Amino acid sequence: MRSHWKFTFVVVLLSATAVFLRVRSRNEVVPSREPLVSLPSQLGEWQGSDVPMQQEVLDILGPGDFVQRVYENTSVNEPYVDLFVAYFPSQRAGDTIHSPKHCLPGAGWLPVESGRITLSLPGRAPFEANRYVIAKGDDRQLVLYWYAAHGRVLASEYWAKFYLVNDSIRLNRSDGSLVRVVTPIAPGEGSELAQQRLVSFSGNLVPLLGRYVPR
Repeated sequence: MRSHWKFTFVVVLLSATAVFLRVRSRNEVVPSREPLVSLPSQLGEWQGSDVPMQQEVLDILGPGDFVQRVYENTSVNEPYVDLFVAYFPSQRAGDTIHSPKHCLPGAGWLPVESGRITLSLPGRAPFEANRYVIAKGDDRQLVLYWYAAHGRVLASEYWAKFYLVNDSIRLNRSDGSLVRVVTPIAPGEGSELAQQRLVSFSGNLVPLLGRYVPR
């Protein structure tokens, strides 16, 4: 009986390895898309300005397409929204998406609240996003982020990695993206008001993302 299970395990392992090597040997499918730099600077009432990314950050991220932009609402006096979108055309060589929760402590920001919310936005079905309140000294910021690939939007980085392997085998694609929006929590302002601001901004952003993150 024991030898039977051992034989089954070896067969499964060899089969999985063969499939993996076969997929790795094929030319990967990389769908056509628009570059992130062409994402509109005007999103509804929000006007954006590009933020140059440091070379050391680009080196850590690896090959991909990135945009970081600060948007301000030209119709009201409220804090800005910082947008970061990363798209990786291939993640087979180890250049995988970095979770913001691992990067924030290195920048001096510490999480003081964490959870998830469901976003119901134009252009797609409701989806879950990660929600963090982060602090550095007396400053507070609210962070929302999610992963998107092949028409699928996820909050969990572990499910995102699962589907990365699954889609690499099934679709011969390993492209994927991260979308992150951040806003300061102004003095006297609660995190719920900051969340309303990010949700309002995201309502202008999400319907456009299909041009830059292929389904």
